[in-house]
Amino acid sequence: MTERLLILIASINMFIAVAAGAFGAHGLKKILSDDLLAVWQTAVTYQMAHALGLFAIALIMPRMQSALLGWAGILMLAGIIIFSGSLYALALSGVRVLGAITPIGGVCFLLAWALLAMAAYRQLR
Repeated sequence: MTERLLILIASINMFIAVAAGAFGAHGLKKILSDDLLAVWQTAVTYQMAHALGLFAIALIMPRMQSALLGWAGILMLAGIIIFSGSLYALALSGVRVLGAITPIGGVCFLLAWALLAMAAYRQLR
C-alpha cells in the first residue's frame, strides 16, 4: 500500500468517522438506547483513532522503507472495517451476536501496531 493511497483511505475514514459521530449525536440519540449509543460511540472513536494511525503510517513510509508499513496499513484498515463496522451494525440492528466479530478487528489493530513497532525497531539496527 502506498503512502498516497493510505492518505486517501485515512481521509475517507476520518470523514466517515466525523459524519458517524454527528449522526450518532444528533440522529440516533432519540432512537437508540443508551447502551447501543455507547456502542456506536465506541465504533466512532476507534475508527477515528485508527484513521489517524493510517495518516501516521503514511507519513512514516518515506522515512522507513519497510514492507511492514504497507502491511500495517492493510491490517489497520481491516481493523476499522471489522471492528467499527461490526459495532455500527450491532448498534443499528440490535443483533448482539455481531459483537462476536468485533475482536477480530481488534486483533487486526494489535497486529498493525506491532508491525509498525517492528518496522521502527528494524530501523534502529
